[in-house]
Amino acid sequence: MTLIERTFRERIVLVGVVFAWSSLPVVEADLDELAELVGTAGADVVARVTQRRDQPDPATYLGRGKAQELRELSEANDADTVVFDDELSPAQQRNLEQILGRTAIDRTAVILDIFAQNARTQEGKTQVELALLRYRLPRLRGRGRSFSQQAGGIGTRGPGETQLEVDRRRLLHRVGRLEADLRRLAVTRRNQRRARQRSRQHAISLVGYTNAGKSTLLNRLTGAGVTVENHLFSTLDPRTRRLALPGGETVLVSDTVGFVRKLPHQLVEAFRSTLEEVREADLLLHVVDGSVPEPEAQMEAVRLVLDEIGAADVPELVAVNKADRALSPRRLAERHPGAVVVSALTGEGLEDLLRAIGDALRAADRVVELVVPFDRGDVLAAVHREGEVVGESHGEVATVVHVVLDEAGRARFGQFAPS
Repeated sequence: MTLIERTFRERIVLVGVVFAWSSLPVVEADLDELAELVGTAGADVVARVTQRRDQPDPATYLGRGKAQELRELSEANDADTVVFDDELSPAQQRNLEQILGRTAIDRTAVILDIFAQNARTQEGKTQVELALLRYRLPRLRGRGRSFSQQAGGIGTRGPGETQLEVDRRRLLHRVGRLEADLRRLAVTRRNQRRARQRSRQHAISLVGYTNAGKSTLLNRLTGAGVTVENHLFSTLDPRTRRLALPGGETVLVSDTVGFVRKLPHQLVEAFRSTLEEVREADLLLHVVDGSVPEPEAQMEAVRLVLDEIGAADVPELVAVNKADRALSPRRLAERHPGAVVVSALTGEGLEDLLRAIGDALRAADRVVELVVPFDRGDVLAAVHREGEVVGESHGEVATVVHVVLDEAGRARFGQFAPS
């Protein structure tokens, strides 16, 4: 069962707090996004509240007086649940529910709920369940000794285990099982990556904010047939397809889960094996929604997650998407050297994008010098097959070749590099 009950359309009140380090426009933008998340989860927003504070109240996040006002507002709007834009501690959540007389959850719970709805593959379901359990464990509430087990015999007398302890032990056992399952799946995924690396094909990962149009772009480029929905986090399970570049080179393109501001740490940890695809890519194609009011803020949120998973140093090419809807996408592209303006919906700019991908991949490779003896014609032929020869000259006993090779090629022909 997911975190937001779906037997009816829940009525939700949103709460955002403006702290000294934030500003009202930023908080309002975050609440707009939270409203989209709540809608995607299957609920309706009936009211929203903002408050200014110097720092969060340790007990109730808002302060007891504001929490009481929030209760009155919730009752007036017949709200079922109150959703806070920032993560609540377990104690704050318990105290708020006592004051409000209704469920209190945070942005993290809403995102986890959406992920639970959208997971399709066994790996995706396992990752989401693990994230949910890690979120719920510190929020377990026992019911006291009324659930104590009866025990007998030497060393076994006493109140036994409370229901809280039983629940915690069961959840910890389940977490251990899920972590073991994910480790096995990670080995399989790692072996698949190694097989692709042996095929000497470049790997490209599509990254970007949720709903930026990554799946639509993958379909347009490769004919992948990936389901496209105008919802946040509609893609959780990565898909890899082949893409032919204008120069005849074939590369592998993988779609990934979309990112979002304040992406729950539990999800990043649970999806870490999947996100290794991003870290080990030769190029990140960063798809940006050029039609949103603050695309730069979304780009920064994506790059924060990339940094967290160790992919900040992977070469990046920016594709400003939705040119058919954006008023001035080229102005955004000009602020990011090498960026390409495209429309995945209409196909505008895709030829320029393919050329830019090829150029970026060639730039990521290095030109190396090899000295190949005349009697090693087999090596010279292999160099021509596997690399892009940009210069060749003949010495007294060997051929000197300047060639663009990827990392695997440099390792293979390393013995012919001059010391």
